[in-house]
Parts: sequence; C-alpha cells; structure tokens
Amino acid sequence: MMIGELAARSGLTPSRIRFYEMNGLLPGAQRRTNGYREFKPQNLQMLEIIRSAQQAGFTLDEIRALLPTNLDMNTWSHDKMLETLKRKVREIETLQRRLKKNKAQLQAIIDAVENKPDDMDCIANAERVIAILRK
Repeated sequence: MMIGELAARSGLTPSRIRFYEMNGLLPGAQRRTNGYREFKPQNLQMLEIIRSAQQAGFTLDEIRALLPTNLDMNTWSHDKMLETLKRKVREIETLQRRLKKNKAQLQAIIDAVENKPDDMDCIANAERVIAILRK
C-alpha cells in the first residue's frame, strides 16, 4: 500500500510515517519505479504498536529497542519486552507517587489561600502560605 493509504488506515499523517521510517522505527518501504513508497501490510501493525507504546509513555528509543527487526515477529525478544514493560510500570508508579505528593501540596496551598482569615491582607496571607509550604 502507498503512504496515503497507510496514513488513512493508521490515523497518522504521512509526515509522521516518514518520521518513524527515517528514525528507524519503521522499516524502509520499497520504492516503486515512480519513486513512491510501497508499504507492507505489517507496517500497519508496527504503526499501531508504536502509537500504543508512545501513548503508554515509552520514548522513541525505548520503542526502537523493543520492535522486531524488519517486521519479523520471530526476532521479537519476549523476555526483553516483558522486562521493559515491567520497568515502565515501575516508572509510572514512581511518577504517580510524585504526582500524589505534588497534588497534596497544591491542595494545601489552595486551602490556605481560600481559607484566609477575613481580617488578613494579601501580603500577610502570602507569608502565611509560605510558612505552611515550609512545613
């Protein structure tokens, strides 16, 4: 299939497909005599894997290391893929803990700002909020 059809079927733009191809994520397409790229049906699978991996937070380098060579699924390392997926889950869990802490800090600031004593001016309230943050 040509790049336009691959783009339509994958939901990606032709420029994104060329980007993946240029960066070694998608094997190079065969060229027709007129110079147009001709992609194999397996390229659609690869694009779906790439897009899903990006949405899961994988970097392009991580994805490149995981993908099978030249669309050959027999070259896909099960153990390597499984370890990489587990590592990504650990990274997400670490990020979740950090985000939970950040959220709690922001909620404390919001609470301090919203519950300012009526007789307190803005400067005094800012000092009060800063003191709460230092705790």
